[in-house]
Amino acid sequence: FSPTYDNDSLEPVVLPARFPNLIVNGSTGIAVGMATSIPPHNMSEVCEAVKQIIDNPEMTLDELLEVMPGPDFPTGSIICGRMGIRQAYMTGRSTITLRARTHFETEKKSDVIVVTEIPYMETRDRIREKLELLVRDERIKGIARIVDLTDRTIPSWQVRLHIVLKRDADKDIVLNQLYKYSPLQTTVSMILLALDGNRPQLMTIRGMLDAFIRHRVEVIRRRTEFLLREARKRKHTVEGLLLAQVDIDRIIQTIRSSPSRAEARKELQNIPIPAEMVARALGESGFADYQAEQGTREEYFLSANQAEAMVSMQLGSLANLEREKLQGEHAELLENIGEYLHLLSDESHIRAVIRDDMEELQSKYTDKRRTEISHEELGDYDKEALIAEESMVVTLSQRGYIKRTPLSTYEAQNRGGKGIKGATSDEEDAIEHLFVSSTHNYLLFFTDRGRVHWLKVYDLPLQARTAKGRALVNVIALEEGERISNCFSVREFPDDKFLMIATRKGIVKKTALSAYGRPQKGGIIAIRLDDDDSLVDVRILEGDQDVVVSTSGGMAIRFSHEDARPMGRATRGVKGISLSTDEDVIGMVVAETTRTLLTVCELGYGKRTPFGTGVTGSEAEDDAESTSSSAQYRRQKRGGKGLRDIKATSRNGKVVDALSVREDDEVLIVTTRGKIQRLRASDISCIGRNTQGVRIMKLDDGDTIASCARIASEDIDEESANSETENAEVVVSDSDADPKNAQPEQPSAEPTGNADGDSTETGEAESD
Repeated sequence: FSPTYDNDSLEPVVLPARFPNLIVNGSTGIAVGMATSIPPHNMSEVCEAVKQIIDNPEMTLDELLEVMPGPDFPTGSIICGRMGIRQAYMTGRSTITLRARTHFETEKKSDVIVVTEIPYMETRDRIREKLELLVRDERIKGIARIVDLTDRTIPSWQVRLHIVLKRDADKDIVLNQLYKYSPLQTTVSMILLALDGNRPQLMTIRGMLDAFIRHRVEVIRRRTEFLLREARKRKHTVEGLLLAQVDIDRIIQTIRSSPSRAEARKELQNIPIPAEMVARALGESGFADYQAEQGTREEYFLSANQAEAMVSMQLGSLANLEREKLQGEHAELLENIGEYLHLLSDESHIRAVIRDDMEELQSKYTDKRRTEISHEELGDYDKEALIAEESMVVTLSQRGYIKRTPLSTYEAQNRGGKGIKGATSDEEDAIEHLFVSSTHNYLLFFTDRGRVHWLKVYDLPLQARTAKGRALVNVIALEEGERISNCFSVREFPDDKFLMIATRKGIVKKTALSAYGRPQKGGIIAIRLDDDDSLVDVRILEGDQDVVVSTSGGMAIRFSHEDARPMGRATRGVKGISLSTDEDVIGMVVAETTRTLLTVCELGYGKRTPFGTGVTGSEAEDDAESTSSSAQYRRQKRGGKGLRDIKATSRNGKVVDALSVREDDEVLIVTTRGKIQRLRASDISCIGRNTQGVRIMKLDDGDTIASCARIASEDIDEESANSETENAEVVVSDSDADPKNAQPEQPSAEPTGNADGDSTETGEAESD
């Protein structure tokens, strides 16, 4: 014991806990320059761990985790992953993630998230207040109401919170949002800081258990030594009383005749007791033990302590001592002393006592583990789990404003329509790039300086159809004066796919797609460009495929991707097509026999033409199209001038875009003044090569087509399903548009050219 803080009383220096209280019940606290946070554990598991360490002092951490897998919180819940626990047990410091236990139910056709266990140190009231705040601030959408149904019919440590969702809400996304933003998921720090030998020390879990075992060894040793001293003292007193029984009358007479207690003690110590009388009084085993302590003699005398014990007793009590009772106590004391000596003879005997204590505690406290430990590791939270996958229309203007708009905003119209407004009208800022992509896809932004930046579609600002968008420099880190030349959408970056890049001056380059999968803040090099060149288009290649490069003058060349050998990112590439004066490359597509090449001119005209197999005659496959169809875009050597694709006449203007489309795809067309038209690819005439095409969009005076984007048929199916689920209202035209204008307009000119696509116009050159 030591004095208390105010020196008013004494307090024990050590509390001899029978079990590892610090580990079982945990502890938290903050001191000057240090803090401790030890989570609670399951009593049975901790006791089992102590037993295992006693049986196997060389026990490893992995073996320890098998019997004591981690903390066990009184409120249950779920620990996400085991790495944090392992790190804390190994180093003394880490964090773990706690999640509420939830499941889904259905209530009146609405999904309900039922919370049955909450993280440690959280309360139902606090969780409910936080959820209501998140719903009010619209950080979490899709929650209709929150109901607390906790009552006495469930265990006291459990809860029952009903989070009722709106009928159009995605329950998995809402649950992930709840984990992300609400106290239904919390982080618990594990700091195993404790006083070991009066010194603060950051300990491992094995170190804490070893310290407890050492503490228990010391407590049991000191307790046994104390019991041994007391047993020996009592044995000595009992031996004196047994010796007094040999001649009790003389003992009593000596005490009565003595003038004082001190004189009585002195006289009693001078009374000789023959050895044979001592043997008769103590018995054979008792006498042997007595001789071992006192030595072998003919006569023995009482000690001062024995004499004091007799003098202290009342004479009546001394006269009435029962010999058999004293002999029984003496034998028991001898047995206890033997056990104490055996226990102190080897530390392993003390450890066996500790093990027995642990087994007794295990049998007495058999509570099952409440907290589940999942194998799922949670690193940085997966943002995609919070966002529904949805098709988006991404637009980027010439002045660098970007936005995304749900594809369902645009409804398909007939060919020749005027479209709807897709952005705020700005004569000085036309839409330059437009494409359709999923919210979970990656966007690769290729710049005029040959660099590429990497971004997720869901990171783009979601804005209304007529909104201007956000400046791209606020979204990705562009250098001063750097512009986006091309945007490309991709789902992943496998090693077996390639990226084919085409530049304005006809250069092409093939690089493994995986080379672009590790972005950096300032972008990475995509291609080495000449001073007067810029990047135009990018396509993914899979397997044995051909590419078609199209020019603003209406030419196109088809060649095998094998003609362009794979190169690294920081290379220039090779010539893909030879260009005429004032002619530039406007796009590149991958040729597929099941698709057609859609070519669009700036004045609203265009056409579709089958790719064909690319070969004719003996090279054509047995099941290929007719010879003339197969030869529409025959395969040529890379670097030539190509074939005439469409006539870039004064009626059509220059070619602005080229797409590869299927019959059931749709197309989005955007003008320089921000109007967007969505139409079915099948509504655009499929005709031969070297023709003028048909009108596909009616333009206002001074307006021209800026770019086009393909809407894949699978995106259309997904959009239809989402629209039915959400019952969304689709905007089909501007509020100031005349309804009569929504009627399809017949083409103003018939396609020209022969059936086989040869030129009928005098002087029209075709580079075969």
